This record gives sequence, structure tokens and C-alpha cells, in this order.
Amino acid sequence: MTSTPNPVANKHSALRRDLTRLLSEDRVVSDASALRLACQDATSGRGVHGTAEAVILPQSADELATAVEWCYRHDVVMVPRGGGSGLAGGAVPSGGVVISTERIDSIRSIDPEYWRMEVECGVRTDRVQRVARENGLLFPPDPGAGEQSTIGGNIATNAGGPHAFKYGVTGSWVTGLQVVLPQGEKVTIGGPLRKDVAGLDLKRLFIGSEGSLGFITSAWLRLIPAPEARSIVVGFYENTEVGCDAIAMILGSGIQPTALEFLDEGALAASVGSFPKSTPRKAGFAVIAEADGSPDEVDRVTAELTEAMSDNAQGEVLKFTGPTETREFWTWRDGVSIAVTARRGGKISEDIAVPVDRLAEAIEGTLEIGEEFDLEACSWGHAGDGNLHATFLVDLADPTQVERANFAAAEIFDMAIRLNGSISGEHGIGILKAGKVEKALDPEVVALQVGIKKLFDPKLLMNPGKKIPLD
Repeated sequence: MTSTPNPVANKHSALRRDLTRLLSEDRVVSDASALRLACQDATSGRGVHGTAEAVILPQSADELATAVEWCYRHDVVMVPRGGGSGLAGGAVPSGGVVISTERIDSIRSIDPEYWRMEVECGVRTDRVQRVARENGLLFPPDPGAGEQSTIGGNIATNAGGPHAFKYGVTGSWVTGLQVVLPQGEKVTIGGPLRKDVAGLDLKRLFIGSEGSLGFITSAWLRLIPAPEARSIVVGFYENTEVGCDAIAMILGSGIQPTALEFLDEGALAASVGSFPKSTPRKAGFAVIAEADGSPDEVDRVTAELTEAMSDNAQGEVLKFTGPTETREFWTWRDGVSIAVTARRGGKISEDIAVPVDRLAEAIEGTLEIGEEFDLEACSWGHAGDGNLHATFLVDLADPTQVERANFAAAEIFDMAIRLNGSISGEHGIGILKAGKVEKALDPEVVALQVGIKKLFDPKLLMNPGKKIPLD
């Protein structure tokens, strides 16, 4: 019996063969299991999986530019991929080729005396932070998954983290970029300088663009001297209303914490078992504030925070001081997401941001949406930025629970818009939120973004279906 030729398989095989000739055999992935891994990110637990004809692994910006130029000339869709830690499906492909930047991972320069470094896009976040520390400096952005996420991916999503309250998100620390445009041309925007108004601030278009305009291949990063000391103050409160009053008291008193975090009752119940110190028996809300700077400054801000957070607190406001205690605390805080997941074996969590004065409404609204869809819900996040991770606990093996949670997540976005907030504070838009962009933004703003996309990428080959609605 003669087998029928598979035109799709033949097309994929031909594409991989052409790319191998263009680059080399070790730069093009054809193994089925490796392809599957490259077609998913941290959203895989929600059933988000993509397909691709090939995965390209360039080892330099020049090789990447060569591959991009070839793909553009042959009308091949391109999907940039960093560490695969994204939470919105931004690196999940729907056909075409995945171009991974993981091998473009050199630190090109470190200039401690000038508080700067130049790094390639594939350098892991924790390595950037470690090299800065080794030179007595600090790179403040601290999004999660530092051992997996890359600096290029962090810039592409403008990632945040707890310390964004004082120091700002990743884009605040970028002074220049090298990018590869969709046609394969390498362009330098900005550089190792602190001021530059000679032209339009094009680097800001690439920061947060999620690979929709081109590839970020390297970046100049601004650093600061590492703070000499830090401390953490934690207050526990009866409920969300009282806890958010404590947050308002901190802000209204003019105190400048480094981080200002919260956990609602559900998130606290899931994680309090491993809390480093004794806690009240039935706390309904936790407020976390950190101070950093000189020892005298930390002592002053810690005292101010303690005073501001003591009103209506359940028991004594706790303090964590010294490197060991603060490190243990942040290890606990970093594990909150894992602890919440362990309650049911899975979760669907969405990142939204609202005005800080609407934070209590968003927290309570998350619980109400959970009740509507018969799901256990909770939230935690960055109180100072009004940025919460609204979460629904599910058994991922139960498709009906997952379906209800996805409907609930859509309601979370609607709630954020209703509260004059944003459908994403730090995780990006990707696939999961693309359908909400036109509801979240004014039509004129969407049209401007579409125009910018078409100017950079006339063939619409760069990461289609992400960030910018084109339908």
C-alpha cells in the first residue's frame, strides 16, 4: 500500500533543512520533544500549548539577524522566546518558527565606577543581580523566576516585582537597546548614557512590546550602589478593610518603603504555616513593608512604618532585620504562589492593577467572582502599586473547574477596567489577554498601536496575535 505524502510535514522538513543550511545543524531544533517544550511557557498548566515548524537557537546577535532576515524574506512567522517563564502566553507560537535567545547570554561589559553594565538578551535575571552585587551595586528589578527569566524577556514585558514600588519596573533601568528589526536589520537605540533627547524615545516602544516589533538582543542597564542595610515590617489585621486602611496610613504619612505588599486571608492561610515567626491565630490580612538605605535611614523608616502600621494591628507588628532574617523572609514571600497552588494542586492567577484607593474593592471583588463561579479565591501582590494577583484555586485535572476559572479570569479583567485599572500590571498581554485589549484601551489608542506595529512590521510576521489586536 502506498502512503499518501503529507504536504505539511514536507513543508516543515524543507523549512528546517533550509534553516540548517543557513545557520548550522546545532542551531535548528527538529526533535519532537524539544519542539513541544519550546511551544509552551508557564501557562501550560492552563492548557496553553502552541505549534511551530522549527526552533532556532542563534548564538549571537549576528546569527539572529541572519535568521530573521531569511524568515522575513520567506514570509515565515517569528516568535521570540527567552526563558519561557511568561505567565500570559507571550512566547507561545501559533505556527512559524520560534527564535530562542537563550544562547545569546554574554555580559558584554560591567563598569562599576560608572554604575552600568551591558548584557545580552539571554542573560538570566539572577545572574545580572549577582554580578551587580559582586561589584557593590544593585540592579533593583526583581520579577519572579529569576533563575529562569532572561533580561531580554523582562524588558519585552517590562516586568515588575515587589521592589518596583520604590525603584520602578525593568524599563526604568534600561538606557539603551540593540534590536533586530523584523527585516533583519540591527539597530542601536540609546546606549550607556543617562540623558538623551536627540530623537523620539524609541526604546520605550520596544520595552513592553512583547516581541511584536522586533528582537531585543542586548541592553545597557543602569545600576545604583547597593543599600547598606534593609529591614522588613509585617502587620496582621482582622480583614481587608482594616489592612487597606493601614496601607493608606503608610502612604498618607509620606513614608517611602522599598516594597509595600499584601496578602489577603486566603493567601495568608495557604502560606502562614511556613512563616518565619509566630503570627496571630486568625489573621485576615497581612501588610508587608520593607525599608532600605543607610543604617540610620533604615532605623528611621522602620520606626515610622511600625508606628503607622500599629493602629488596629492584631498583636505586635513584627520586624525582620539583618541579612539572614530578611533573606529568610523573602524566601517565604517568594513561596506564596507555590503554597497557594498546593491547596488544590493548581491555580489560575491573573495580574491586574487598579488605583491604590480601589485596592480593597479589587480584593473583595475577586472573592465575589470566585463565589459566582463556585471557586475558592484569594489574592496577594504589590499593594503600593495597586497590583494584585487575583487567583482561583483549581484541580487542573478537572476540565470543568479549569473552564469555570477561565470564565472567572475574564470577569477579573472586566472588574479591573470598571475600577479604572489595567488588565496587566507586570505580566504582559500575550495570548491570554489579547481579546481584552480593545475593551481596556480607547479605540484611538488601539489604532495608534496598530499603526506603529505596521510601520515596524509591514508583513505582520513578528509574534502575531500578541499584545496588539490586528483583527
